[in-house]
Amino acid sequence: MKAFVRRRGNIVWATAALMALAVGITAWQQRTTTAQERPSAQERPSKQDPASVQHAQTLSRAFRNAANVALPTVVTIETKTKSQAVRGGRRMPGADGENPFKGTPFEEFFKQFDDEGGGGLRSTPSPRREGMGSGVIIDKSGLILTNNHVVEGADEVLVRLSDGREYKGTDIHTDSHTDLAIVHIKGAGSLPAAKLGDSDALEIGDWVIAVGNPFGLNSTVSAGIISGKGRELRSGQRTQYLQTDAAINPGNSGGPLLNLDGEVIGINTAIATSSGGYQGVGFAIPSNVAKWVTGQLVESGSVKRAYLGVGIEEVNSDLAEKFGVTRGSGVLVAEVYPDTPAAAAGFHDGDLITEFAGKKVAKPRDLQEMVERMPLDSKQTVHVLRDGKEVDLTVTMKALPKDLAMGRSRQPESTDESAAGFTSEDLGVEVTELTTAEADRLGFKGQSGVVVKSVTPDGLAASAGIREGMLIMRVDQAKVQSVEQFKTALHKQSLAKGVLLQVRTESGNRFVVLKKS
Repeated sequence: MKAFVRRRGNIVWATAALMALAVGITAWQQRTTTAQERPSAQERPSKQDPASVQHAQTLSRAFRNAANVALPTVVTIETKTKSQAVRGGRRMPGADGENPFKGTPFEEFFKQFDDEGGGGLRSTPSPRREGMGSGVIIDKSGLILTNNHVVEGADEVLVRLSDGREYKGTDIHTDSHTDLAIVHIKGAGSLPAAKLGDSDALEIGDWVIAVGNPFGLNSTVSAGIISGKGRELRSGQRTQYLQTDAAINPGNSGGPLLNLDGEVIGINTAIATSSGGYQGVGFAIPSNVAKWVTGQLVESGSVKRAYLGVGIEEVNSDLAEKFGVTRGSGVLVAEVYPDTPAAAAGFHDGDLITEFAGKKVAKPRDLQEMVERMPLDSKQTVHVLRDGKEVDLTVTMKALPKDLAMGRSRQPESTDESAAGFTSEDLGVEVTELTTAEADRLGFKGQSGVVVKSVTPDGLAASAGIREGMLIMRVDQAKVQSVEQFKTALHKQSLAKGVLLQVRTESGNRFVVLKKS
């Protein structure tokens, strides 16, 4: 009985083992079959959204089409400049191999070459300097648009077309204020020409393409977006730049920035960099500026700008509060220069210009660009806010003279100790009468006001930028011609609300607000 039970137990155990083995074999066969039937990664159907793929392909075609339109119009510009080590007894910039654009946004933008064609600035003098940049054909007759700093001072300019043909550049005209230039070539026949688009229609985030010859690599295309508008660089006296993250490097200078229609909406001109190469921020001159400048250069070889004859400043938060306006709603007239269109039209110091020729004015550079492009001898209406009242003035536009005198003050050697004085502890400033001798010595002849004799360090006046030797001309809306008038006008003001002063500085008149926080 016991033996039977043992045998029966062995049979049960053996049966269970066989069943487990069969199940395992079946599972392995199923896995093997599934693996064999499963498609590879290459064969596996894509899970991408067809609409997204289509969108990407459409954008790719747009880039391709814009590049194909523009590439035949982009040229390489090579310049050669004779040694200028000594001219008239003094050394010239760049004569010892130093970059003549050092310290400007163009420092790393205008590529210099050594005699062997290598990159970088030479460390030893050379009989010639060579440079390379880009340009774009804007007229089929052979008119090329580029940067002023690419061709300025060059003794020879060589233009190489996209098909390899080379021509000598002639009839070169430049405008340093906008860093633009035009170059003509002759004998090339009818050439493909780029269309200048409307840069005002651009919005931040719009796709753009930069084309040029960075590091001598011809016909290079890079893509990005407009990352900013209205940028002001210290070197660009009369231009508000487009900012882009399309890759721009030395050699791109003078090449076009395009929209997706292949239209030129900017001329690449500068980069912001701490390394000397592309770091994501580049600048281009708007095409609408280029249109206006090019037209003038073609017509007369130079740019004739209209002017008002006023010193202007931006309305900051304190000034906006004192004048009862919102920030960005106009620019403040700090000074009206004598014998100018503005003087003839009746402008006053303290006028707030809110509109010019029917267009809103937000900041000084806006007004400057509007004014300078006006036809000479035309009459334009200017809307100003004067003492809280709206006034319309009519100004006749005249050409900006080369020797426009705007008057500048000089720092004093000493003030007249005999002149009557007054010290405002609240403002942290001591003032004295403006005597005839002081007016002559400080450059204030014909002006009225009180002279700043001393300024308390860390006082309100010092914090606002008021310095010894300046002239305080007005307190709020009251003109001051003596220390007594200054005291009386100051007594009526509240430092808690802010005291508005008009002062004459080294660079002209300006308004400041002194306010106790």
